[in-house]
Parts: sequence; C-alpha cells; structure tokens
Amino acid sequence: MFVALPSFNISDLGAMPSVSEVIVKYIREAIIAGHIAEEDPIRQDEIAKLFNVSKIPVREALKQLEVEGLVEFKKNRGAIVTRISEEELAQIFEVRVMLETKLIQLAVPNMTEETFKRAEEICSNFIDNMDIGSWTTLNWQLHACLYEPAQRPYMLSMIRSIFDKIERYLRLQMNVSEGKARANDEHREIVKACKTKDVDLVVRLMEQHINGVCQALYAHLPVHQAKK
Repeated sequence: MFVALPSFNISDLGAMPSVSEVIVKYIREAIIAGHIAEEDPIRQDEIAKLFNVSKIPVREALKQLEVEGLVEFKKNRGAIVTRISEEELAQIFEVRVMLETKLIQLAVPNMTEETFKRAEEICSNFIDNMDIGSWTTLNWQLHACLYEPAQRPYMLSMIRSIFDKIERYLRLQMNVSEGKARANDEHREIVKACKTKDVDLVVRLMEQHINGVCQALYAHLPVHQAKK
C-alpha cells in the first residue's frame, strides 16, 4: 500500500508540473527511500487512485522510471522495482571511476575561486543537514560543482544518470557506519587538493573516494549482512 511521503513536494518540480511528472517524483522517492523494495510490484491502480487519475499518466511515469533504470516491466507481473546485482554494481562503480576521474582531471585547471566557494558552501550544508533525503542531493551538487569547469556536458549527463540509478544505494551507504561524516571529510580533502591545482592528487583522492563508497556499500548490502 502506498503512503504519502514526507519529503514529497510538488513545488520542487516547478510552477506547473504535469500529472505524470508529479507521479514520477512520488514513485522515484518511494523507491530511493526504500518504501518500495527491490523486485516489489508497483501497483498502478493504487497510484491512480491516490492521485485520482486514470492509469495513463501512471504508465507514462513508469516508462520514464524505466528509462532511469529504477523500474522494469516483467511478463505477468507488470512494473517492478529493479534490482542491481553485485556484479552490475561493481561495473557501475568502475565506470564512475573512469568518468569522474577523467572529468575532474579536465576540470581542475579551469576551477576558480567561485568554484571553491560554492564547493565549500555545499560541504557545510551537507554536514549540517539532518534530512537524509537531502544528503544525496547535496552529494550530487558537490560532485557536479567540481566537474562543471571541465565543460563536458555530455559526460556530466552520463554521470548524473548513474547517480540517479544508484541513489538508493548511496543513501544507504551514507546512512550507516559514519558514511556521511566520512563522505564529508573526503569531500573536503578533494576540494582542498583542487585549490592547490594538484591534478594528480585530486584524481587519486577522487578514485579512492569512489572506491571507498563502493566497498562500504558492499559491506552493508542485505546479501552480505545475511552471510554474517
């Protein structure tokens, strides 16, 4: 049964979001927050009733979430929440390392005092924010802030799509074993290195940061917890 999510805010979508956009945001947040588990079915009739609409905008929303990799359609089951296997997750993080280290390598020479000021503000907001739902948003904002000076919008868009796909896992990782505090410390070290324009150090720190997130996440995936 679907319930209203406290973090859901239609104003986040702009002045006049379409019905399907509202439903996309609702389902996406439900998946990311863990209100709908992996491989659980998404009841189109319940969502349509909740928003007092036909199933058409619900199907449109699910198609968009399928593109984002959060939903898949199974024969005789309809739409379900996707499950990312450990092998796939490992490959995703490998791609993250390749893309993000390359992008920050290109970005560092173009960074300005404004870049550093904005990055430090995001770091401060990140550590002071107690809203779990905002952590991954601020995490992305910081990474994007550091990558934008590379002036590679296509690569940045690819990285954003990866973040969207694994956001539920990133939220899990930051919510356990001091993951948020560790992320904050590592982010600040990366920003500090960026300010020195030491490209090699920045690339090394970013690679360690991404790999560290992957390792910490593995340690807290349900399958690993069950083996302990």
